[in-house]
Amino acid sequence: MDRGIIDLSEVTKSFGAVHALRGVDLTIRSGEALGLVGHNGAGKSTLMHILTGTVAPTAGIISADQNQRPDYDVNIAKMLGIRCVFQELSLCPNLTVAENTCITHRPLSGLGWRKRAGKLIIGKLDEIFPGHGIMPGAIVSDLSIGRRQMVEIARAFTKTDIIPRLIILDEPTSSLDPSTSQQLLSFMRRFVSEGGATIFISHLLQEILDYCDRIVVMRDGRVVADDIATEFGRSKLITTMGGAAGGHQVSSPESARSASSTGNLRVRYRAKTQPTGIELSVHAGEIVGLAGLAGHGQSLSLIEIFEAAGGRPGRIEVNGQVALVAGDRQTDGIFPLWSIADNITVRSLTALTRGALISQQRAGELAKSWKERIGIRTPDLDNNILSLSGGNQQKALFARAFGSNAETILMDDPMRGVDIGTKLDVYRLIEHEAEQGRCFLWYTTEMDELAYCHKIYIFRNRQIVAQLSQDELTEERVIHSSFQEAV
Repeated sequence: MDRGIIDLSEVTKSFGAVHALRGVDLTIRSGEALGLVGHNGAGKSTLMHILTGTVAPTAGIISADQNQRPDYDVNIAKMLGIRCVFQELSLCPNLTVAENTCITHRPLSGLGWRKRAGKLIIGKLDEIFPGHGIMPGAIVSDLSIGRRQMVEIARAFTKTDIIPRLIILDEPTSSLDPSTSQQLLSFMRRFVSEGGATIFISHLLQEILDYCDRIVVMRDGRVVADDIATEFGRSKLITTMGGAAGGHQVSSPESARSASSTGNLRVRYRAKTQPTGIELSVHAGEIVGLAGLAGHGQSLSLIEIFEAAGGRPGRIEVNGQVALVAGDRQTDGIFPLWSIADNITVRSLTALTRGALISQQRAGELAKSWKERIGIRTPDLDNNILSLSGGNQQKALFARAFGSNAETILMDDPMRGVDIGTKLDVYRLIEHEAEQGRCFLWYTTEMDELAYCHKIYIFRNRQIVAQLSQDELTEERVIHSSFQEAV
């Protein structure tokens, strides 16, 4: 580590009555991987927008290469080689991978620009994610969210006229499977060893502890801790963030095994390409996990079950009402032009209707109740949903599903980018609701979350290849099953 690329001194940012940053001091140095942690709403995203010049601070000093820059903006950040991979992906979905690359690189112009852009991005993808399988002419909207994430990450590290010096990675592994995440983290260390700098934001605390040199903890818009990574452990990090150090798991394996599969059948599912073999079933009170490598049919199965609700029994049988908590909230979850309250209550409009009209009073009470139960951080539920941080937007999607009359909740890897405190709150709600008879079908890429499930189905190539009980659940069994073929 040597010189500081950028320094912030007493930086504040307010959005009306909301104080997002309260006097932040921060230095980012070359040759350093800085881990940034904090609960959703702690100010991390606002800080990243200030560093990239997309948001101007209300007050404070920004210095670049030890020179004060009162005119700091997007153009200066670009010239300094500061780039960001935001949690909410910024690729243009109607353009190809190569065309998206050209957007951020002005020298890629003139004859043959598509070919040069394609060569540039595929070269970097090959370097970071060997075996990625992405073509330069692929339309971004046709890619899985994991592959979109890979393209965005690779684009941030590409260079033409400007050398990337500081790459901000905001929850970059949230859409990646463990193998691909490992590829990225290893590349991040290589980039830092060659003199680059990274800010790595993740709610997977072990990634922060294992791969970062220094850790900064934010709470309520302030930096509350800044030290070398070896001075932290998981418990200390959680305590510093403002959470309890103990009791990370709500359900123990014993309590997870206690649910009975003899209750009313809620879902029966068989993959379209699998007329025989393992059949998925979910009964009242069960929490059922879906696992395996990302992109092998777990999300597709949830969508098929959601669409089959209320239809005639066949390959898919669904009894009762269902609700879906989307993992890709920007595409499949939120209504971006609506208020927070409207986003929460949209699934419950029938129950909120009096005569031919929706009762605004009852709708407001429902939204307020779930705001308090799940801890959505906002001064006003009538604010636009996009005024919330990514994690708080996800809380609104949970509130929508839990506040509805659905007897079955489908969850499509919904904890991406959600802080550990919120996760614990949601885990408690899931456990409580299951005890009341609700059932959950939960696709997750996090091994720790499978420990809350009573049984787990492993997917490969859009087929169910294994079923594990809670007693049989180990990381080795899940990985081994993820590579076997259906029988």
